[in-house]
Amino acid sequence: MKTFFKELIKAFLVGIAIYVVFLIIFYVKGWNLTMNELLTEFWESMVYSVVIYLCNAVIFIVLMGKYKKQLFTKKYLLYGILGNIGASLIGIFIARVISKVFLEGIAFTDFLLQEHPQYYVSAFLISMAVTVLFYAGYYYKYYKEKQVKEQKIIAGSASARFDALKNQLDPHFLFNSLNVLTSLIDEDPHQAQNFTTSLSKVYRYVLEQKNKDLVTVDEELKFARTYVRLLKMRFEDSIIFEIPENCSQPEAKIVPLSLQLLLENAVKHNVVTSSRPLHIKVYEEGSNLVVSNNLQEKQVVKKSSGVGLQNIKQRYQILTDREVIINKTSTDFSVTLPMLTQQYSIVETQETHIEEKRYAKAKERVKGIKDFYGNLMAYCIVIPFLWWLNFRTTDFLWAFFPTLGWGFGLLAHGMEAFGYNPLWGKRWEERKIRELMEKEDF
Repeated sequence: MKTFFKELIKAFLVGIAIYVVFLIIFYVKGWNLTMNELLTEFWESMVYSVVIYLCNAVIFIVLMGKYKKQLFTKKYLLYGILGNIGASLIGIFIARVISKVFLEGIAFTDFLLQEHPQYYVSAFLISMAVTVLFYAGYYYKYYKEKQVKEQKIIAGSASARFDALKNQLDPHFLFNSLNVLTSLIDEDPHQAQNFTTSLSKVYRYVLEQKNKDLVTVDEELKFARTYVRLLKMRFEDSIIFEIPENCSQPEAKIVPLSLQLLLENAVKHNVVTSSRPLHIKVYEEGSNLVVSNNLQEKQVVKKSSGVGLQNIKQRYQILTDREVIINKTSTDFSVTLPMLTQQYSIVETQETHIEEKRYAKAKERVKGIKDFYGNLMAYCIVIPFLWWLNFRTTDFLWAFFPTLGWGFGLLAHGMEAFGYNPLWGKRWEERKIRELMEKEDF
């Protein structure tokens, strides 16, 4: 019922607009109408507008309710247009019955005898124009809703993806640590006990940091040194580490557990023996943190899945545009991690993206307003000239057609430039975005 009254109000507004257009035509042509004639014209305009509008609105609302997702495909768009053509013809017939039979008092049988297809042409063309506006307006609304939904899905997917990437750390780290512990139990049970104690401390850090987007480089260096002690228990002098005590940039941050992943990957994929010790070095290089090792790859049949490196790269991709650089030569392997400022976070990245989109949108809006003023200036210059030319050359008021045609186009241009839609009001897009974002199940 609420929708019906809302559409009824729109129908009356359309009727008033059409009536005003007819008044302008009568005035330009110099026709003098009595008050009764003006009232008759008004009611006829209202009857035609309301009936035809509501017939088309009913068809459109039914189609939107039943085929909303498919309506703007070629197949259902054709169905919709055919339905609106039928509704328009029925609406025109009903409007003529009301106008001629009820308002003018003509007998229904006489009305039917006097009917001719030509009476339907102009009204039909007007109704088709209204139908096109219907579809254009609702398609714009549908397109914007779809855009908002897609953006929310993208944002949600990014967050879910980031959580999933972080959750990969737990089984990956635990699996490798248990492999080390298994080997150590056979070789040195006492060291295995110390390893278990240290492992519990390391794992506590893993649990504490897993839900963070970024941690300070100093925290990661401290954790790396703890993790290195575990590796030293296993490999003793077969592995050599160079890890700085502190970072020269106290506020610098990296993704959590990235150093641990790189250290365990180095051990996992290289030969580590007393005769061929593995040398791992962590150092700063500008605004980056580099982890390098001498390359002495294990000869394995199965190729590594690269979960650890991919995990780090993908987490950085979500957080920043700066890339993780992997460099491999015949003698060395290194991974360069960007050190980020404390302002970097998923929220910051999304906010920056939103700001960029808002700026682009504002720039586009300003361009639209500028184009509108240019169009308006041209209209104000050309149309008066056309009317002057019309009055100088002929009695037929041909200038009326470019005046109305260009005028309606100018009106539509202005509404688009200033963000006003007569069907949904000003700033509909912003209101709809807020409304959809507040829905939990959207």
